[in-house]
Amino acid sequence: MSEKEEDGMSFLDHLEVLRWHLIRSVAAVFVFAITAFVFYDFIFNEIILAPKNVDFFTNRMFALFADYTGIESLKINTEPFQVININMAGQFATHISVSLVIGLIAGFPYLFFEFWRFVRPALYSTEKKHARGSIFYTSFLFALGVAFGYYVITPLSVHFLGSYNVSSQVLNQINLTSYISTITSIVLASGIIFELPILIFFLSKIGLVSPEFLRKYRKHSIVLILILSAIITPPDIFSQVLVCLPLLVLYEVGISISKRIQKQQAQEFE
Repeated sequence: MSEKEEDGMSFLDHLEVLRWHLIRSVAAVFVFAITAFVFYDFIFNEIILAPKNVDFFTNRMFALFADYTGIESLKINTEPFQVININMAGQFATHISVSLVIGLIAGFPYLFFEFWRFVRPALYSTEKKHARGSIFYTSFLFALGVAFGYYVITPLSVHFLGSYNVSSQVLNQINLTSYISTITSIVLASGIIFELPILIFFLSKIGLVSPEFLRKYRKHSIVLILILSAIITPPDIFSQVLVCLPLLVLYEVGISISKRIQKQQAQEFE
């Protein structure tokens, strides 16, 4: 007899269960989104627009490091630019889109919790045991990635892209929609990328990757990480190195996870 939970549910019953998981997930996102919509003054002034200001935490840390080393070029966002809106409904549309993104980020742990509740009955008891704590680790890595994207990549990107010019005759007047899309794409991409150990965990569980495979293609992975870093960061070496380092660490963590899973599966087979 299978170790999986036998509930006798039909295909339509499973669809009904999935529907309620999706409804609760969407409801959670909307609750956080509505909260963000109501507190728009704090969300925009203290979070969204903060990285371009001189007194932002990362900007101040770079300024202190520049003063310590005497390298003035390390100072970033020393001249905050003004963000403008050129569309009639631009600010209202941005208000809604930012609220939804905040709702998605804040509700991510609950979204994964609902996903886990849906797939859990289909797992074997040993799989449930090994997957214990997955909600915490997945949420933690996502939050870590979001924080890294917000506090590290975003200020560097804002500084490089906001101050870059091809001629003194061309003024940078940053559109609100462009600024917001840059910030949100960086933050969400960072949160997803930091889920690399979780991805390796599941791929190892189903036998698609192994520690030997990951070690063999480590050099190829480094090249891919460099390419990925170049895509989500400004085109300067310093920013790319800052992004590469945590990704390389996560890759090595993934190798350790894959090795542990391989060892557990070998013990179960014996």
